[in-house]
Amino acid sequence: MSHVTHIKDRFRGFLPVVVDVETAGFNADTDALLEMAVVTLQMNSQGKLQRKATYDQNILPFPGANIEESALKFIGMEDPFHPFRGAVGEKQALQALFAPINQELKATGCNRAILVGHNAFFDLNFVLKAAERCRIKSPFHQFSTFDTVSLAGLAYGQTVLAKAVEKAGIPWDNKMAHSAVYDTEKTADLFCQIVNQWPLSY
Repeated sequence: MSHVTHIKDRFRGFLPVVVDVETAGFNADTDALLEMAVVTLQMNSQGKLQRKATYDQNILPFPGANIEESALKFIGMEDPFHPFRGAVGEKQALQALFAPINQELKATGCNRAILVGHNAFFDLNFVLKAAERCRIKSPFHQFSTFDTVSLAGLAYGQTVLAKAVEKAGIPWDNKMAHSAVYDTEKTADLFCQIVNQWPLSY
């Protein structure tokens, strides 16, 4: 009995893509999207899911966006407009992040990306709203997600990302947390480890 080695066969045509956003509040309609990181995944020849590549964009608040000071403090950002952030507009950022996802969809034969995240619906809402504002087609399924909160609760009895990652035996550094890249890569490692505990066979 051989293991599934094509990612399109593992998730019935869905391509899991791990995403984390940093925002200036909790309301996707009104609050600024400040950073977005994306991690693509691949299956190795043994049928194990693993990280492939990481992409990240710092994003300028859209015109008229609400910015909550408490949210900035939480993510450790003083000024979202600071030139040293190297931030770009939402449209440019989304185009840069969606491009490798669309390339992966073609390369793998998958028909739709599905967002993987910790509290995934939060991330999905911000991504979809930004895409709508920019009039860009999102590669993600409009409402289905893989949420590592639920998966980690099942696999490890933990729902907080830091605790779930540690329970899974993956190193965690609190000083690095709440950067989109760090959180996305740790979420990706957690998702891969959980999925790899349940290999599919032909």
